[in-house]
Amino acid sequence: MNSEVILLALSPLFLAFICYEFFAHGGFYEIKDSLANGVLALLHQGTDAIALLLLMPFFYWLHQYRLLEISLTPVSLFIAFLLQDFLYYWFHKASHNIHWFWAAHVVHHSSTKMNFSTAFRQSLMYPVAGMWLFWLPMIIIGFDPRTVFTVVAINLAYQFFVHTQVVDKLGWFEKVFNTPSHHRVHHATNSAYLDKNFAGVLIIWDKLFGTFVAEDKDNPCHYGIIGQINSNNPLTITFHQWQHLIKMVKQKHGFREKITELLSYPSSSVNSEK
Repeated sequence: MNSEVILLALSPLFLAFICYEFFAHGGFYEIKDSLANGVLALLHQGTDAIALLLLMPFFYWLHQYRLLEISLTPVSLFIAFLLQDFLYYWFHKASHNIHWFWAAHVVHHSSTKMNFSTAFRQSLMYPVAGMWLFWLPMIIIGFDPRTVFTVVAINLAYQFFVHTQVVDKLGWFEKVFNTPSHHRVHHATNSAYLDKNFAGVLIIWDKLFGTFVAEDKDNPCHYGIIGQINSNNPLTITFHQWQHLIKMVKQKHGFREKITELLSYPSSSVNSEK
């Protein structure tokens, strides 16, 4: 199944959750912010669909050189889910530690609000930044590209439900899975919470690799990015960090210095997390 179709099919469910949260907990919303999130979601879905259409021939060409013959079974699908979630962790961590990837990912963090509509706040520049590069190991191992991107879509669909302040901690579920509590930490600008909880579905990766921090009620989350852009213009939200990155690269002398800036931690950025 086309991954974009999965997310489109789930859209009514997503909208129902947004409507409930808005009417029951309207203080978590700001209309202009939510409208910007909706526009960004449409732009993101459009560019992702185009990117998949253009890149799918390359993915199937690469699939010719797969290491294993993997047929689609419940077991192989479960393994694909685990592997993709593991790779998502590293994509997400890279998106906070490499300036090039952060230029796209910063869009998702740029709202000072935390609600279900924040999940829609995505960048149309992900295909350019190269999010798809992180799924290539699955194709090389032997998973069919359509299976890979179906699992990606399922992972992203799950993540919609962790973008809320309505749900408190969930007991034993917190030990294994990413939850609203864990993800609130990820979106917070509090110094103790920065660059933590990169999980997609399973929080176990953060616990294994030392990036887990539990939400502390005595240290309430403050959302957004350091150096807020204070804009609800979808184009400004999308391209402000790219403009900054280009400026930083232009200031560097020599090819090596320019590449280093592209791959550096985005701490020098006006609109970065640190």
